[in-house]
Amino acid sequence: MRANTVGATGKVVVIDPGHDGGNETHAAEINQLVPQGFGQEKACDTTGTNGDDGYAEHQFTFQVSLLVKADLEQHGLRVILTRNNDTGVGPCVNVRAAIGNDAHAAAAISIHADGGPAGGRGYQLLEAENSAGGASVDAASHRLAVDLHSTFNQESGLVPSNYVGSDGYEPRDDLTGLNLSTVPKIMVECGNMRNASDLALEESAAGRARMAQAIADGILRFLGQ
Repeated sequence: MRANTVGATGKVVVIDPGHDGGNETHAAEINQLVPQGFGQEKACDTTGTNGDDGYAEHQFTFQVSLLVKADLEQHGLRVILTRNNDTGVGPCVNVRAAIGNDAHAAAAISIHADGGPAGGRGYQLLEAENSAGGASVDAASHRLAVDLHSTFNQESGLVPSNYVGSDGYEPRDDLTGLNLSTVPKIMVECGNMRNASDLALEESAAGRARMAQAIADGILRFLGQ
């Protein structure tokens, strides 16, 4: 499926690959406290999760993000990544939010994979209960989530999460990158790395391509509205 891209050309999209390859060896940096939003603080970042065979979330998210970037650029969008390699540290989660805000992004997506129970499967679309952008941005973020829900169901090979949230949606109040966003933004958990079926899809080049297309097509659908 290819989404209607009318009105999308020239807009800025920020893609945020979760975590980073150097986080594990820089505990002091990633454990420093940063603003979480609404008077709270949270650690700069974490190492992320991994499959039982060691395949790391940070590697998966960067691989998928590069595919999404390439797809969106083919449709005339300017795409900014919050990190440009998989060997660095951070950036901190508040900085990731600021990158989207400073770019006045038309949409921002944070790409992750979960580390849930081995029997749990599926994708999650995480939304801020309240963001710094206010009610209008929150409403736009929900429309973005709805569009990705449709494309994930059709294209990704994943099912909505059967162990957390409701039908693939999950509102959260503790995610800095969403709380501090002043642009439409959601987080996508692309399956559960501790589940053998989801992990097989995540480790497959074809599986990652399907997820990346679902993300790109959801963004294009949102921008074409």
